[in-house]
Amino acid sequence: MKPVTLKGRIVRLEPLSLDHLDDLARVAFEGNLWRWTVVQPTDVDGLRAWIEAAVAAAEAGAELPFATIDQASGRAVGSTRFMSIVPEHKRLEIGWTWVALAHQRTGANREAKLLQMTHAFETLGANRVEFKTDSLNEKANPGLLGIGATYEGTFRNHMVMPGGRLRHSTYYSVIADEWQDVKARLEEKLARP
Repeated sequence: MKPVTLKGRIVRLEPLSLDHLDDLARVAFEGNLWRWTVVQPTDVDGLRAWIEAAVAAAEAGAELPFATIDQASGRAVGSTRFMSIVPEHKRLEIGWTWVALAHQRTGANREAKLLQMTHAFETLGANRVEFKTDSLNEKANPGLLGIGATYEGTFRNHMVMPGGRLRHSTYYSVIADEWQDVKARLEEKLARP
């Protein structure tokens, strides 16, 4: 996996770095953006450590993290990444996705998913793109169905969350045979005002 910048109309995904820290710190602590994640930064130092871990995973070739850049302002407003990359089976996961509250329901996340899946299927030759979410995440679970992903099942007691709650993780995927239909549906939704 080589670093790449993916450009859309609403957002641009560029390789995540500490250069994005100031922009992300402006929006990362609004609401409960980290509620469903196993790492939950609460201040700039925690966010810096989160970015440093993502960059280290990228340098090790294990992940490809992106900053989600709002095209209109040029500011970082979230993040997402390729992870659980298994080249020999041509599969990867899209995860660690979050977007600032002001940019939710604007098409930013939907376009980011379109950009990532287009790159995964059409450039990297993926057979499968997968997603996992907390089973209690009432926004992400229907959201993934809304982009055309297929629900595959739930891994019970999959993770221990901060605070000790046992998380059940729901899994979704899009496979290569479905990609053109999923892509057309996403492009149609993004074209609507």
